[in-house]
Amino acid sequence: MSKVITIGLDIAKNVFHAHGADERGAMVFSRKLTRGKLLEFFAGQPACTVALEACGGAHHWARQLQALGHDVRLIPPAYVKPFVKRNKNDAVDAEAICEAAQRPGMRFVAVKTEEQQAAGLVFRTRDLVVRQRTQLINAIRGHLAEYGWVAPRGTASMTMLADLLEDGDIASSLPEAARPMFKLMIDLLSELEEQIATLDREIGRRAKEDEAARRLMTIPGIGPIAATAIIALAPPIETFARGATSPRGLVLHRASTQPAASSGSAASPRWASGRSGGYSSSAQARWCCRPAGAALRVVHGWSGCWRASRACLSRLRSPTRWRGWSGRC
Repeated sequence: MSKVITIGLDIAKNVFHAHGADERGAMVFSRKLTRGKLLEFFAGQPACTVALEACGGAHHWARQLQALGHDVRLIPPAYVKPFVKRNKNDAVDAEAICEAAQRPGMRFVAVKTEEQQAAGLVFRTRDLVVRQRTQLINAIRGHLAEYGWVAPRGTASMTMLADLLEDGDIASSLPEAARPMFKLMIDLLSELEEQIATLDREIGRRAKEDEAARRLMTIPGIGPIAATAIIALAPPIETFARGATSPRGLVLHRASTQPAASSGSAASPRWASGRSGGYSSSAQARWCCRPAGAALRVVHGWSGCWRASRACLSRLRSPTRWRGWSGRC
């Protein structure tokens, strides 16, 4: 029997599926596992590469498998999908994960510790509460429109609207049965505002205590929320071979079939939200004055601009210039 080199694991809540392959990629086994027997099965396997999709619960199982001595690789689901065959099921998914993990150019997700996941939970909680607040504001505005009142958009107008609903022209024009419902929604909105303020204070406290976050906040346009989010949620920079593949901010994108323009040439690349189009690191260094690029240097203690011009420095002094700016010095 061939030695297992790579195991693709399709995870779920209760039933898992493992697909083992040897060094040639040939299948060694394909087995269905229950949740209670998963760790027992991998404890009996020799140390090998175990690949999982980077989905819900993947980091937990990755930590458990690493404790058993396995080399765990997390793959983004979008990179696994091209390897999925017809008649999709758990066995086919596990085989696709195993095959994707054996590709030499595959990109993997770094396994997070429990502390790293806990640090990012405050942002996901705040995002959830903010979305609930937006839904509630839209509901209030939508219900008022049914009675002929058009409320302005935004959270700032809700305070004035609460006073008008209690004692004003709006309250007197609403049916008696509708007033308690509007009051309930306004009270819920006030509670959500307090919860968001509490989360903002917690994020601000963490930003003050973290040295890297304090350095990030020296960049124009970077506040406590953005600084702590970069540290807590962005992948480690060590997982990327070069800065162009990092997901932090915009990267140079080749917009034509012409060769890359050299320094001083009339032709120049444009900014786009995508992967690098083959430009060298020196070409990207000329565009280092954007907030995301500056963030990478501040986190790692870098300073200075390779080719800083007066226009570039003036934009650094004026945070309001970032809006609508193309990024060119």
